[in-house]
Amino acid sequence: MNQRIVVDPVTRIEGHLRIEARVEDGRIASAYSSGTMVRGIETICQGRDPRDLWAFVQRICGVCTLVHGLASVRAVENALDYKIPPNAELIRNLMVGAQYVHDHVMHFYHLHALDWVDVVSALQADPKATSELAQSLSSYPRSSPGYFADVQKKLKTFVDGGQLGIFANGYWGHPAYKLPPEANLMAVAHYLDALEWQREVAELHAVFGGKNPHPNMVVGGMPCAISLDSGGQAGTSVDVSGLERVRNIIGKMQSFVDQVYIPDTLAIAGFYKDWFGPGHGEGIGNFMCYGDFPAKGYGDPSSYLVPGGVIMNRDLSHIEPVDLDADDQIQEFVARSWYAYGDGKDAGLHPYAGETDFAFSGPEPPYQQLDVANQYSWLKSPRWRGQPVEVGPLARVLMLYTTGHEQTRELVDRTLARLELPVDALYSTMGRTAARTLETKVIGDAMSGWFDQLLTNIRAGDHKTFNDSLWDPSTWPAKARGVGHMEAPRGALGHWIVIENGKTANYQAVVPSTWNAGPRDSADQPGPYEAALKGHAVHDAHQPIEILRTVHSFDPCIACAVHLFDPKAEEVTRIRVC
Repeated sequence: MNQRIVVDPVTRIEGHLRIEARVEDGRIASAYSSGTMVRGIETICQGRDPRDLWAFVQRICGVCTLVHGLASVRAVENALDYKIPPNAELIRNLMVGAQYVHDHVMHFYHLHALDWVDVVSALQADPKATSELAQSLSSYPRSSPGYFADVQKKLKTFVDGGQLGIFANGYWGHPAYKLPPEANLMAVAHYLDALEWQREVAELHAVFGGKNPHPNMVVGGMPCAISLDSGGQAGTSVDVSGLERVRNIIGKMQSFVDQVYIPDTLAIAGFYKDWFGPGHGEGIGNFMCYGDFPAKGYGDPSSYLVPGGVIMNRDLSHIEPVDLDADDQIQEFVARSWYAYGDGKDAGLHPYAGETDFAFSGPEPPYQQLDVANQYSWLKSPRWRGQPVEVGPLARVLMLYTTGHEQTRELVDRTLARLELPVDALYSTMGRTAARTLETKVIGDAMSGWFDQLLTNIRAGDHKTFNDSLWDPSTWPAKARGVGHMEAPRGALGHWIVIENGKTANYQAVVPSTWNAGPRDSADQPGPYEAALKGHAVHDAHQPIEILRTVHSFDPCIACAVHLFDPKAEEVTRIRVC
């Protein structure tokens, strides 16, 4: 029996994504990923002062709150060979690190955990047994029977009143859920705890960047003055009290990751070990990192905590180098996208020569069925040397593991040994989810080192956070080009800029969710989402939780790739089976 499943929009993500899957004999034979609205940020950038662009492109997304701004200022600095002070680099590392920890925890509990946790089942849990389970996993202080009883009571009020609120639209009772009621209740409690936790940890961005979301950035460093005066006229946000606040925030991040996030991930993974296996989101098998978190400046990749490179065909014995300036490496294709290139639909363009020419040829929305044999997405198809690659936490963990990063190897080996799984198990939906958790531990711990180094510099009398030597455009060359790359929480992010006579002549952003969610290319190669969904068994086409689990494991941020504009302000959630 053949069926076509349409999930539009995929919920619990940022942005608007449509998945069409063709099911044969209960398994997905082919899948198609479509971004359903145009982004077009590149056209806004043309002709503008390059120093202002970070403020525009940072608004691509509110969840990826600072990464586009940082990629933009790095692109301008790279084009102008503009060096920044060591303190600015450390502050940037701390801000991005905080984004990782905050983003990964929020993704796990509020965007992805409900694919594994049956919220309604938690009503059947014994709070005392839940407490015993929680205390067997960690020393997290909120683990008394009374605490879990209060959470259960609150949940029951929601359910009895027909007001599930934040827990609505789940496939509760689906046979794919495997956790016992006590584990479900524990996870629901931690879901609510994470909401409270995230309010405080977001303050780190406000200390260094003035606000969150969208903290302030500046070409040439960071716009925050350092002062050792704890108050008075000379005081700033980065004074004695501000720095102590940052230290406390880092501690809160690390405690929640160690006591809640990691134990919960391991507990859930233990019940879903089959989701580590083949046919459960294995994907394309190629992985790419640009590298990030410099110790000696953005211009010294050898000092990056996360190295750059490409792993092809799951071969961990060999890493290919990435050259972001080479015309034949990073290219975007539009054979299946609603764009036009001057050289034709089959051409691949490097971002320096990238074009953003809208050419919609699809059916009038709301779509009944996409023409997947032709163009079907507002996302382009990025490729490395013509090959699709997966980016994100799994790619980074594999890169760290392969290059011998000691902490990563210890975390991965210990986790897999506890689950009695081989390294190959990481190539999967649950492997992708586990990698995100382990990466959070690595980055969170690294933040302590960056903070200590910043304090050492300050105590030694180095308070500099900004370099104004190239601020005047009259000092710039007539023509320049550069790339600002980084490892955003969702994966490799690059902004390419061409500057002519002090203005932006071309600007292209290639974002993680375009790498992962992009459609087929001119060679009919599927993107990572599409490849990961192929082969999935689907228990109930009307409740395709299997599709959600795998797509959510990538942590989609389609807002980074497309923007939605609905003049009628209408929202439609639809699951349709043909």
